Amino acid sequence: MKVFKFGGASVKDAAGVKNLSSIIHQQHEQLIVVVSAMGKTTNLLETLCNAYFHQDPKTTAIMKELKNFHLDIVNTLFPLNDTIHKHLEELFTSLENILASESSLCYDYEYDRIICFGELISTTIISDYLKMKGIENQFIDIRKFLKTDQNYRNANIDLELSEQLCKDAFDFNTSSVFVTQGFIAGTRTNQTTTLGREGSDYTAALLANLLNAEDVTIWKDVPGVMNADPKEYEKAQVISRMSYKEAIELSHFGAKVIHPKTIKPIQNKQIPLYVRSFLHPESEGTVIQEIDEHLKLPPIYINKENQCLLTLTPRDFSFIAEEKLSHIFAVLAQYKLKLNLMQNSAISFSFCVDCNSAVFNEFLDQLREEFEVRYNQDVKLITIRHYNEEIIREIIGDIPSLVEQRSRTTAQFVLKNVPTDFTIPEK
Repeated sequence: MKVFKFGGASVKDAAGVKNLSSIIHQQHEQLIVVVSAMGKTTNLLETLCNAYFHQDPKTTAIMKELKNFHLDIVNTLFPLNDTIHKHLEELFTSLENILASESSLCYDYEYDRIICFGELISTTIISDYLKMKGIENQFIDIRKFLKTDQNYRNANIDLELSEQLCKDAFDFNTSSVFVTQGFIAGTRTNQTTTLGREGSDYTAALLANLLNAEDVTIWKDVPGVMNADPKEYEKAQVISRMSYKEAIELSHFGAKVIHPKTIKPIQNKQIPLYVRSFLHPESEGTVIQEIDEHLKLPPIYINKENQCLLTLTPRDFSFIAEEKLSHIFAVLAQYKLKLNLMQNSAISFSFCVDCNSAVFNEFLDQLREEFEVRYNQDVKLITIRHYNEEIIREIIGDIPSLVEQRSRTTAQFVLKNVPTDFTIPEK
């Protein structure tokens, strides 16, 4: 049995759905197909959630945009009398019922209730389309079988219960292909939860672990794991083989190809992970697996835009010791903000986080209760793995850095907003 995961870019339009169907049609093995929301649907649903939570009348217009986007895809793929129209109308009605109700005081709870419709809609369309094309499959609402705690927006999996439920649900005696959602899950009391933004990769890895898959394939709009974003670096190249350890490092530093939590579940059972292009499915892409020998890798470049660099100084001029650090990390955890870089001195602590959080100003206000807060918005964090001095001179040049940090294998630079058309040195 294999697990295939298709991200939003791979099913952003009718052509993408047809391409997915073609890839599935060429397979002759038992499959679990994990699918994300279509295109930028999750972003649209986040906007919808914010409008709903703040009682903004824009919810009607956003809901109309959501419907039109999906109906355009459906009208291209299906005849007018197909049952998909009824299935989608049921989902839209369920979402509209939530929007018509009074919001609770818990934003994260409401977020998960609303955001899940992206995956539910996409998998409904794909399951029905595969059936229409003669690929029999079973639709699975993963919220009933992948169980978590109540840590909304970044829920923790109950592995023991989930394994038991998933083994019953994914019964290959009843179907050879299953279609299910990435990113979303459910509590024991059937409340919807999510596994962290871009968490569909993690879902695929969890199902592979729980059901002992032969391998996992993540289908992307790039030819594999590359040493840089090809949209930013013209000479980016595919890395054909990579260890689990290196993949974990890259995801930690912000590489977009793999979700940070993805590797551990498959590493625990030595399940290979393939990253392949859905545009060129015949290409081999990248395989991530246990590699014993030392594997020489090219320099790897990771850019994180829209960062905020904060420097905290205790108001009482005390040292940044364990107690102060513990408080800072507790506030970061409370607002679900991930540190992308940190550096401390005797009386200050500097760190980078993503600037695009809806709760960022509230986060700053809480820090100001105990610290003097200085920050630079709209900065860039550049990470170079397997660097040398020549590489750094080529990439960074004379651009002044706000923070610079190096280890044996990794160099990081926080820069003011600068052009991104750096040239990778020829090697």
